[in-house]
Amino acid sequence: MSNFIDKFSLAGKKAIVTGGAKGLCNGMAQALHDAGAEVVLLDILDMVGDSAGEMAKKGPMVHAVRGDLTKTEELENIYNECLEKLGGRVDILLNGAGIQFRAPAVDFPHDRWEKIIALNMNAVFYMSQLAGKTMLAQKYGKIINIASMTAFFASVLIPAYSASKGGVAQITKALSNEWAGQGVNVNAIAPGYMATELTANIKEVNPKQYEEITSRIPAGRWGRMEDLQGLAVFLASDASAYISGAVIPVDGGFMGK
Repeated sequence: MSNFIDKFSLAGKKAIVTGGAKGLCNGMAQALHDAGAEVVLLDILDMVGDSAGEMAKKGPMVHAVRGDLTKTEELENIYNECLEKLGGRVDILLNGAGIQFRAPAVDFPHDRWEKIIALNMNAVFYMSQLAGKTMLAQKYGKIINIASMTAFFASVLIPAYSASKGGVAQITKALSNEWAGQGVNVNAIAPGYMATELTANIKEVNPKQYEEITSRIPAGRWGRMEDLQGLAVFLASDASAYISGAVIPVDGGFMGK
């Protein structure tokens, strides 16, 4: 009998991580890599090459692909470049690329709405569609989408983001309904309030808001990148073989309060 802990290993697996140049997605990519996966970091940022080089200093190979996921007409070429770097196989797709913009709904700019929906939701579907064809042919694959707790309830001043993440949750369930019986698991991680570059200054700029938010989190703190790493590895591994269509909050208990 094999050791159960071996099911968490990603040795020999091949992964694509969108938005992987920095931040939370880079941290999750690092976790997949630490667990043994060969990884492609896919990002629009010029720094993606440096990020891949840094990650590749120890362990399996790491590749960089630069591409704009909002350009639907380019997605197939971008995906094929990633697939070529991985030798024609992909076992894991982590759809993490996303953007945010705050404005009252009545004043929300049309161009901002379109770009947020294009990257946060449309690209998730189209990348999953492309990877899904490969995975279904392999009869094996793990797709991990990054949703948000706004997939469960909307928030003020972020109508496009809330809509996009609600869409990600439903895409996750829809694809799972079609593919779970064919060897492809599709799940989503729904982070709560996370300490990132985008939120780094909120404590100084709006301490009242920071304290109000923190007081509602039973864990007593905002999430950190490492709080997502274990779940990412779990959902990418064979240990989660019977989990599909789940949208899992990582929020320090916020949604249960």
